[in-house]
Amino acid sequence: MTDAVNTDAVSVAPAWSDVPAGGLLAALPDPVLLLHSGGTLPNAAAEALFGPQLGLHAEFSDWISLVDKTAALADALPRAQAGETIALPLTIKGAAFTATLSPTGLASELCPEDGGVLLHLRATVPNPPVPNPLDASLNLLDNLNLGLTVQDRQARILHANTAAQTILGLTLDQLTGRDSLDPRWQAVHPDGSPFPGHTHPSIRSLETGEILRDVPMGVFTPATVQRESEEWRWLSITALPQGPSAWLPEGGVLTVFSDATAAQRTRGQLHGTEARFRSLVEATSQIVWVSAPDGMLHPPQPDWTAFTGQTDAELAGTGWMNALHPDDIVPSGEVWGEALMRQGLYENEYRVRRKDGVYVTMQARAIPVKNADGTLREWVGTSSDISAVRAAEARLRDLNATLEARVQERTDELAQITRFATLLLSAAGEGILGLDVSGRNTFANPEAARILGYGRERLIGADQHTLLHHHHADGTPHDPSQCPIQQTIQDGQTRRVEADVFWHAQGQAVPVAYIVTPTQDEAGSVTGAVVMFQDITERQSARAALEDAIADLERSNRELAQFAYVASHDLQEPLRTVGSYAELLSRRYQGQLDPRADQYLVFMQEAVGRMQSLIRDLLSFAQIGRSDALPRTVSLDAVLQEAAQNVQAALRETGGHLTWETPGTVLGHPSLLVQLFTNLIGNGLKFHREGVPPHVRVIARPEGTMLRIQVIDNGIGIGTEYHERIFAIFQRLHRREAYPGTGMGLAICRKIAEHHGGTLEVTLPPPDQFGSILTLSFPIPTPPQPALPL
Repeated sequence: MTDAVNTDAVSVAPAWSDVPAGGLLAALPDPVLLLHSGGTLPNAAAEALFGPQLGLHAEFSDWISLVDKTAALADALPRAQAGETIALPLTIKGAAFTATLSPTGLASELCPEDGGVLLHLRATVPNPPVPNPLDASLNLLDNLNLGLTVQDRQARILHANTAAQTILGLTLDQLTGRDSLDPRWQAVHPDGSPFPGHTHPSIRSLETGEILRDVPMGVFTPATVQRESEEWRWLSITALPQGPSAWLPEGGVLTVFSDATAAQRTRGQLHGTEARFRSLVEATSQIVWVSAPDGMLHPPQPDWTAFTGQTDAELAGTGWMNALHPDDIVPSGEVWGEALMRQGLYENEYRVRRKDGVYVTMQARAIPVKNADGTLREWVGTSSDISAVRAAEARLRDLNATLEARVQERTDELAQITRFATLLLSAAGEGILGLDVSGRNTFANPEAARILGYGRERLIGADQHTLLHHHHADGTPHDPSQCPIQQTIQDGQTRRVEADVFWHAQGQAVPVAYIVTPTQDEAGSVTGAVVMFQDITERQSARAALEDAIADLERSNRELAQFAYVASHDLQEPLRTVGSYAELLSRRYQGQLDPRADQYLVFMQEAVGRMQSLIRDLLSFAQIGRSDALPRTVSLDAVLQEAAQNVQAALRETGGHLTWETPGTVLGHPSLLVQLFTNLIGNGLKFHREGVPPHVRVIARPEGTMLRIQVIDNGIGIGTEYHERIFAIFQRLHRREAYPGTGMGLAICRKIAEHHGGTLEVTLPPPDQFGSILTLSFPIPTPPQPALPL
């Protein structure tokens, strides 16, 4: 190829017979030229196109002058020689062609020293066809929509007909040179498993020399002009091995295939339908049987055998009727014979003996299955166990009779209830209004008319909001969208309003409290609402009076507490003076007066001491709750440790014992909590039995949101009649000489407990246990917080 292909090595172009698959290339109707350093090798179509300028050993320059765009062709040749496949339009002798230049394997084998270029010309406007022996076969296969590929001994595709290109979605250029091992093929077996290239029918046919017929294969095909999307297509492939011939000198394989995609899809649908039908039969627990056109049953009939226990020999022919109830054999035979005569639908009901010997009511149905020519092929039937259905029908008849009686009874009851409900609504002490979904009154009882001052005729049919609920108590307009009654009609939520106003017929506002409840239909849709309301004028007056009384009481309590605090504080000074002078008299004149005078001085000093204790307790009681300090989290264990220090003298004096198990914390004032537990433990030590050392236990346990604390002693106990009295001020159950004290200790303890949001009460001990149990309850701090030091 002068000026285009390497000419350093001189070689001679062989004849087509020396080229692999040259016979086929020589026979192609398209012009084909093999260009290499030894010259140009044309096929017959190329020689006819170029004429005498293109001889067997013609140089490139001998015929290039006949080609338009010679520069483009000359530029493309070295690129094709380097391994690139190039397509470009050319005009030769006024005819339009598409030229494909490629470094094909044929060229490489022919000229291994420098390679070669295969120039394949396809007429854009087809020239008059050159007679070719393949044309008739290719046209026939195209007309039959059968794809054909011609492959050499290496399974490389040399040619493919139009049907093959359409089915595979690839052009002839894309197919030419591709073999079965090409990784671009994507193929699967019908079960979805991969179909490796070395097992393709063309490869196996080349290896074995045998014809492989109708091999199914799924092939992935790209999108084309005719097919807008890529898809998997199913092929039925036949591979025909070929020996050497004029058009396939080295032999090869012809692969013929058809598009079986529709058939494969239909096969899959049939398989799915069969599976669904089989599942349906199994799910319905029916006996399926098949008989010959003459009505005889032929084994096997697996469903009938499984149900009746009859063997194949016993059911054959008309033997199956032996499994019927004796009374049903003759009638069933007549019905079956009549259906056979008219070849129409067979329906019957009979009793069949189950293999356990029990007769079961069955319903039999069968249809004739006919051939295409109208002749009867067979009968297909089912027998269904309907014993449960018949029992259910009998039960249903009984239930219907019972239900009719109950309906009549309920109808009578409903009529009575309706009369009672009407009477109840009329006699109700609350006003009742019924509203439809638009907010109009559909019902009003007499009390509603009385409270609102309207006649019932005026209320019914009127818009409830416009007539009764149009303004707030302060006279501002009431927006319907903010009205609780209208909101309930919209969202179906029950609402309770404790204070509102309805407007009286005479124009004044009527204070009311009401509850509005939605009414619903069977589907759950809101159909309206019922409003029940009360005139709360008297209630509001009573509440105002009660609030005034509570305010007066709180003010009185504050004044009383202030008085007690001031009085207790002011009494301290004269009492200290009396006590001081009584002590001076005792020191100076003790033993100088008569014994009675000495005794009077002692009485005076004791009275002063009791009075001082009483004033201190009264002052302590009045001070509870007056502190401005904020409560904090306090450890009960720390409180008990300090309280234990405070009662050490009493423990030594009485020989008593104190134990505690008090995990947890309390939100409160440490000093008051220490005083509380000191008083309770002190009482347990003071009120002990004669000759029995006191034992006091303090136990704390959480119960829900509360902390329960029990102070348990083994002392003289507390009678049930005194469980509340002991918490009153200045209350004593024993003489002062037996148990000293002011009678305020437990009152102070209860007030401290209540100041901390808790309670203090007496709990009865078990019958076999002496002593008393005082139970405290405090809220558990939420969220839990670390206790701070006392």
